[in-house]
Amino acid sequence: MTGLLERRSLKTPDGTLLHLEGQGAPTCLMVHGLGYASWETKPLRDNLPTGYGLWSLDNRGTGQSSTLQGPCSIDDLADDAARAINELRSPLVVIGHSMGGYIAQTLAAAYPDMVSALILIGTSPGGPRSEPVPVSTTRAWQAAAGQAPDLYARRTMPLSFRPGWPQEHPEQFEQLLGARLTHPTPQQTWRAQFAACETFLAAGLDVSRISSPTLVIHGRDDQIVPVANGRLLAEALPDATYSEIRAAGHVVHLEQPALIAETISSFMNDLHLTHP
Repeated sequence: MTGLLERRSLKTPDGTLLHLEGQGAPTCLMVHGLGYASWETKPLRDNLPTGYGLWSLDNRGTGQSSTLQGPCSIDDLADDAARAINELRSPLVVIGHSMGGYIAQTLAAAYPDMVSALILIGTSPGGPRSEPVPVSTTRAWQAAAGQAPDLYARRTMPLSFRPGWPQEHPEQFEQLLGARLTHPTPQQTWRAQFAACETFLAAGLDVSRISSPTLVIHGRDDQIVPVANGRLLAEALPDATYSEIRAAGHVVHLEQPALIAETISSFMNDLHLTHP
């Protein structure tokens, strides 16, 4: 689905301006991972057929939303997503990638009437049975910390892909990197969101509370959130469909957008969740 984007701003009670963008009658809302923003939605939107109305929310402190002031929690970000759904149309299919998956799970547990279905990509329910970020990845993040946004992104973004993917697809990688750097995420936002993720993962979420039908998608070669977390999540959810993608990393929806769009559209068609 291609064409002009509609953009909206939403003001929260604390004065934060949240940026929303999308096409068509809202059917889906995508919530992004740590430091990511609406730029990552384009490949998926371009591959979804007409009628899927994919919108995206820039979490506070990222993209075109207001600068983050102070700490935030996953609960805070889930409340922002609830406000976005109220602004667009309730209920919606909520697509959460990575940290966006933590937000989406929290949203579905707290506001079940707002979520017609969940699509969780490269994420985890947290808790003691979850598998942490690999040590090699955290070391790479730490080694790049404090660098300018462009250098930090160039050094760490390859870890989000399947090993070798950036070298095999240099033009696509540079396009995605350039899109990310159009509105670079400030270091204070990275730190605040990372702390929010750590708190969520340590406590975990009782996903048995989630009644929404859920599609769990995970890349088998994920170097950020190991694939064991996707399997754990799908097993714990009351109504889950699991799709594990071979030769795919953490951003499977950027590596293989046509396949992921087809997987999403099939799931939504089965639930009769599209607009004509």
